[in-house]
Amino acid sequence: MRASRLVSILLLLQTRGRMTAQELAGRLEVSVRTIYRDVESLHSAGIPLYGDAGPKGGYQLLDGYRTRLTGLTTDEAESLFLAGLPGPAAELGLGAVVTAAQLKLMAALPVELRDRAGRIQERFHLDAPTWYRDREPATYLPAVADAVWNERRIQVRYRRWKAPQEVERRLEPYGLVVKAGRWYLVARSDDVRTYRVSQILDLHPLPEGFTRPEGFDLAAYWQGYLAEFEARLRWGEAVVRLSPRGLQRLADLMTPGVVAAARESAQPPDDDGWTRVTVPIESIEHAVGEFLRLGTDAEVLSPGELRHRLAATTSELARRYRTS
Repeated sequence: MRASRLVSILLLLQTRGRMTAQELAGRLEVSVRTIYRDVESLHSAGIPLYGDAGPKGGYQLLDGYRTRLTGLTTDEAESLFLAGLPGPAAELGLGAVVTAAQLKLMAALPVELRDRAGRIQERFHLDAPTWYRDREPATYLPAVADAVWNERRIQVRYRRWKAPQEVERRLEPYGLVVKAGRWYLVARSDDVRTYRVSQILDLHPLPEGFTRPEGFDLAAYWQGYLAEFEARLRWGEAVVRLSPRGLQRLADLMTPGVVAAARESAQPPDDDGWTRVTVPIESIEHAVGEFLRLGTDAEVLSPGELRHRLAATTSELARRYRTS
């Protein structure tokens, strides 16, 4: 375990440059005192590692030093072939690059690891987009990706849902996220916002660059954005009785936020085995469609308007199918 941590320290410093003991400790999930001891061990082993004190201090490898760590464990070699996303890579114009990199990695592996890593590609395939949804054309995705990578500003004409629908934006692109087959750009105009790449109607690269904020965490921003989006989306609550099968179907059909709220509010099953839960809803109209998907495994108790709409809808359905 300690040997693996020492290797990780070397690789982090080699790829990231200067890092403080606090940053290393946070990344490796150990105490700062442990990092101090590990650094002393690396010094004793002859690794050209030095540290500077002060606000801008930290540990750094001597310029030009690079480790020669070519060994991979079986699990590490296998996981590398699970990490590739051939669809998104191709959309970014990197499909051939990913394929070439995997071929080079495969050729460099020992025979026993090569066989196991090859079986990963034969047995696992990631298809990110959801069912029943056409892939969105993202005409300007390669240009956006180039601007993100090279930290260049872009001028875009963008279509949004509220008026005025078409707007001009001068953006500093921080990163790209692909979710369910859709690409989203995280960028700063007046502030940091999220833009759907397929809604970019026109794009012009600008000659000037920008400085990406130090410490900006794309993954953390995205998680916060999703939480805020779902909070805005859900304005009310519904109290619902669910059969055991309804509980399972709720977990399969609803969003993670709805499922989490249902589990947190769930009461002990009643004499019929049904469970009462409270879940957030977006609107009465939207909730009617959501709960109809649960069929006879759900009974909405409140709000009264939602219960009335469900009753009216199911009565109309029954009448229509009787007459036909």
